[in-house]
Amino acid sequence: MKVLVINCGSSSLKYQLIDSESEKVLAKGLCERIGIDGRLTYQPEGGEKEVTDTAMPTHKEAIQLVLDALVNEKTGAIASLKEIDAVGHRIVHGGEKFAGSAVINDEMIAAVEECSALAPLHNPANLIGIRACQDLMPGVPMVGVFDTAFHQTMPKKAYLYGLPRKYYTEYGVRKYGFHGTSHSFVSKEAAKFLGLDLNNSKIIVAHLGNGSSISAVLNGKSVDTSMGLTPLAGLVMGTRCGDIDPSIVEFIANKENKSVSEVLNILNKESGVFGLSDGLSSDFRDLGEGAANGNEAAQDALDVFAYRVAATIGSYVAAMNGVDAIAFTAGIGENDKDTRKAIVDYLGYLGVTLDEEKNGLRGENVVISTEDSKVKVAVIPTNEELMICRETVALVG
Repeated sequence: MKVLVINCGSSSLKYQLIDSESEKVLAKGLCERIGIDGRLTYQPEGGEKEVTDTAMPTHKEAIQLVLDALVNEKTGAIASLKEIDAVGHRIVHGGEKFAGSAVINDEMIAAVEECSALAPLHNPANLIGIRACQDLMPGVPMVGVFDTAFHQTMPKKAYLYGLPRKYYTEYGVRKYGFHGTSHSFVSKEAAKFLGLDLNNSKIIVAHLGNGSSISAVLNGKSVDTSMGLTPLAGLVMGTRCGDIDPSIVEFIANKENKSVSEVLNILNKESGVFGLSDGLSSDFRDLGEGAANGNEAAQDALDVFAYRVAATIGSYVAAMNGVDAIAFTAGIGENDKDTRKAIVDYLGYLGVTLDEEKNGLRGENVVISTEDSKVKVAVIPTNEELMICRETVALVG
């Protein structure tokens, strides 16, 4: 099967066309600035990247441009749109309604709409992409793959907040977690790569990027994760604050005469390592350079990040009463050897020792702990698009 994977944002759209049998990416790209002016990036397998500035008033025009690029006579990846057997869509929030991926139909769309209050910036955009594809590819089966679904196996003790119970029963206020597609893929890949029995394993996945989260995966199922009702909770991230004392919101609002919404905007977009570094950067390469040049705020940002990650890993070792493997993934987890070392340096109590040479490798599955390390530590590149493809094929293949 050939599966078109769509990841729709409010003004952007990432896509890949994947051959599910070989799991090769036949073409990939990005639509940016939808509703503003529009830019299409397209790259066929083994070909050059093409960038075209062109009008994209809505997501429907953006998807039409993607489809046109895929069947372009010179650089297209397929001869006809009839070769697209299915479409897999990333959907951010499935609430408690979806514990797994689902075939898209009217009933499913209505359920996703009901979850939009939990992800007002994401779910509506995801639905726009779905409807655009339905209009342009009528009759092609489509599947929704949820960021939250993998974490629906968490027990109540992990997902309930210490709030009046009515907020959970009436409004669904609880921990949901995100990056589920990545955590699912990486935990499975880690077990396979390290020779573990997934169904009898304790794996911690550290998805570290501009948005970061950690999950505890017991016997192949998520039993805890660091993000919460929204992606703001948990670790310190690029621009998100992570876990803080909730009273800080009121304190800042009163001190600076701001609304709750204005303070939350600061917590989401002006905080994290960007805020800690006094606005230097949310990019760890810039922070590393700054720290090397004596910038104390940049060093503080790096130190806080590594400490929070290590402390969360420790709490999940306790949650599972042990750990067999720790897997780093995503932009920072896969590429930043200094940050990995700073985190692993906290894990000596687990009998973890780092292989400095292997820690310098990039772009592949690699064990970065020494052979005598009591817990295996690995870098496992994530592939959310491939996971969406696999989920799609499993339901409509």
